[in-house]
Amino acid sequence: MVTRKSSKSNVIKWNKEAVVKRIERPTNLGRARALGYRAKQGFVLARTRIKKGGRKRPKIRKGRRPKRAGRFFTTAQSLQVIAEKRVSRKFPNLEVLNSYYVGESGTHKFYEIILVDTSHPVIKSDRKIKWICNQRRRVFRGLTSAAKKSRSRK
Repeated sequence: MVTRKSSKSNVIKWNKEAVVKRIERPTNLGRARALGYRAKQGFVLARTRIKKGGRKRPKIRKGRRPKRAGRFFTTAQSLQVIAEKRVSRKFPNLEVLNSYYVGESGTHKFYEIILVDTSHPVIKSDRKIKWICNQRRRVFRGLTSAAKKSRSRK
């Protein structure tokens, strides 16, 4: 378990790192393993930060009446889903398995994303995870657990 003080110092360090950073081992091992992570070849972890708060549309520069120029709105997806998509674009040869929250500062939230290399022989031969080899771009189709929560129930 990560203590509050060490967690705060981690967030300060993470703020100075790149937005998407590949990491060697998970910050919260228990959570990562519960979501499908295994310490074997073919599994990749990345930490990302995403700005907190809602979305603000650019200002309309053409003629509209002010009532119709609403600029603040809530996105249909959570910040976690947006973070997963950004990491997936950064690593186009990997498939997003899952993600989990690791901390936040005043301006950013931090998530760790579990990625799987679908062309790796170890993944192809592992009967528990080889199902992901038949999937393509699952994060963009709303198939991760975070994305499933935001999909409408009809």
